[in-house]
Amino acid sequence: MTIPVELFINALIAGILLGGFYAAVTVGVSISFGILDIVNIAHPAFVILGSYIAYIVNQRLGVDPILTAIMVLPAFYALGAMVYQVYYVSFEKRGQEALRGLAFFFGLLFVTEVTLILVFGVDYRYVHAAYIDQTIRFGAFDLPMRMLIPCVIALMLLGGLQLFLTKTYTGRAIMAVAQDQMALQLMAADPVRIKRIAFALSIATAAIAGALLIIIQPVEPSVGREYIGRVFAICVLGGLGSLPGTVIGAMLLGIMESLTATFYGPSWAPAVAFGFLLLTLAFRPSGILGR
Repeated sequence: MTIPVELFINALIAGILLGGFYAAVTVGVSISFGILDIVNIAHPAFVILGSYIAYIVNQRLGVDPILTAIMVLPAFYALGAMVYQVYYVSFEKRGQEALRGLAFFFGLLFVTEVTLILVFGVDYRYVHAAYIDQTIRFGAFDLPMRMLIPCVIALMLLGGLQLFLTKTYTGRAIMAVAQDQMALQLMAADPVRIKRIAFALSIATAAIAGALLIIIQPVEPSVGREYIGRVFAICVLGGLGSLPGTVIGAMLLGIMESLTATFYGPSWAPAVAFGFLLLTLAFRPSGILGR
């Protein structure tokens, strides 16, 4: 079978753009799970919450979803700090964070989803923005703006977080807290406070990811479930705690899904993508940029 070059390149471009969005959704899990070892399976629910806030503000005030996400970042940061404090006092402080902590986040996922269903129903919601229906064309190649803008914003988000983690005292303390809490205490830093800041940052990223999601596609409360497996797969594939690895893993997964969906059908895309993950881990268990 001869594959048209234009179709292949368009599928490749779509996969790269999709991978950028996947990176935005995954970065919060890369911080909470990859760095803090907190299995926050409720993260996609916070992403959907961000989508609905962007939807409400867009429908009532006409504000761009990305601008809305930036405005609500402090609220999501405070929400993340509150969730971590409850998690710490109830489970981590008692050494019961393994199974009971997982149940706690599953409960958060369920409560958030049910609340959104009760308030908004199960109808799909979408936003309006001038660029959503626009496409940049270079000959036979297309760059849909509803995918390009989320990809660019996602890469800016991860670049900013990477600079924060590597160039600031608090960022380096976040990277250190997962490795040696005792050493961190000797440097007069409170590990609980540092982990609270890190977890709050991970939830704050969900506001941005939620806005990007509703730009790409209409959403309903249960859409977040589709991303639970993907975000943890990307986190592991890229290497736990590595934000550059998260970008690489997300891009690879996006490209694999796009190429498979284009040439073999959408139903095969998840199977091929996760098969690629298993092969990668078989030959490199620590992930692409894992230590």
